[in-house]
Amino acid sequence: MFIDVAKISVKAGRGGDGIVAWRREKYEPSGGPYGGDGGNGGSIILKADEGIRTLMDFRYKRVYKGENGENGRTKLQYGKNGQDIVLRVPVGTLVKDEETQRVIVDLKDKDQTFVIAKGGKGGRGNAKFATSTRQAPGFAEAGTKGQERNIILELKLLADVGLIGFPNVGKSTLLSIVSAAKPKIANYHFTTLKPNLGVVRIDDGKSFVIADIPGLIEGASQGAGLGHDFLKHIERTRVLVHVIDVSGSEGRNSIEDFYKINEELNQYNEKLSEKPQIIVANKIDLPGAEEGLIALKEEFEPKGYKIYSISAATSKGIDELKYAIWDIVKNSDTPYETFDEEFVEIEKPEDETIIVKYEDGRYIVEGTFIERLLYSTYFDDVDSLRYFQDVLRRKGVVEELEKLGIKEGESVFICDNEFEFFD
Repeated sequence: MFIDVAKISVKAGRGGDGIVAWRREKYEPSGGPYGGDGGNGGSIILKADEGIRTLMDFRYKRVYKGENGENGRTKLQYGKNGQDIVLRVPVGTLVKDEETQRVIVDLKDKDQTFVIAKGGKGGRGNAKFATSTRQAPGFAEAGTKGQERNIILELKLLADVGLIGFPNVGKSTLLSIVSAAKPKIANYHFTTLKPNLGVVRIDDGKSFVIADIPGLIEGASQGAGLGHDFLKHIERTRVLVHVIDVSGSEGRNSIEDFYKINEELNQYNEKLSEKPQIIVANKIDLPGAEEGLIALKEEFEPKGYKIYSISAATSKGIDELKYAIWDIVKNSDTPYETFDEEFVEIEKPEDETIIVKYEDGRYIVEGTFIERLLYSTYFDDVDSLRYFQDVLRRKGVVEELEKLGIKEGESVFICDNEFEFFD
């Protein structure tokens, strides 16, 4: 089974909390703060792997969670970092944000990696808050949450050459002859259900990847048949090899077929018309093929198309075709493209988000940074409470509340906890 689209959820690990601890040794009864930092949470990392051909694994498991970082320890010891999770995907996988449908990253290079969800940062232990005026801080810092998001993995095959044409024109047979690929071949009157890849070897150090792109029937660009599922794979190719049944054995008109296929490509994405395209007149060994070849050349050679006559059944003309394709591929400097609308820069962890607002008669302060600060505060500890107030002032929260018109003694709700405002 060929799986080329998968929806998954990824959640990085939370950072461990810093701890409050004190140095208590025989000759140092008042040794000061000794709490270590929490470990960082494990991230979720995507890696392009040439050994993987489909997104099958993601069909059965859809949720991936990074390991949380350990809390800090006494004696200034750091908590252990959470282990990263590396998700291996095929080369050519496009990663999209499920909500916006915009592209986050295009994993088109071998061993390319991308951190799709960054692990939370470990909180600082109380030893990090010691200053000349605050020598015994009785508080520590909480770790931050890891990033989480829902993404779509969409595989677009990376091949130098794409075989296109109507069903039963001989694309699969041609692929099996020029490469070691083993596509299922029969006298189908319907399209192949999955794309097949093969490597064509010309000489030492000279080879190219060729793909039989199925799904092309009339109306494919509007989603008929498997059109939308497989037309996207054509976007990655450097050159298109248009296979035509020149004998008319299926009762089709080869010239009309050429224009119909190209119209489908153009309607799906007009940029596809800019790709180099050669015509392969297949089944030249069958009756009626000579007349069909003459008509084909009269129609397309004046328009600049190269036409190669072959018989996939007898291998006639195959070597000439292989070298012709190689000449185009080796001289092509066209980069692989995605043609998707736009990329979105992945957001940074929202540990600095602060929202100050007046809503429904209440002054409200909220956000991920404030939530973390509140969680880290020991309100029965004078130093911790003072640090909490200093941070609110330093981050501009007090100033924003004053701009909104808050008066002394009025309530302010910080992450649903009610406080009395004093300047």
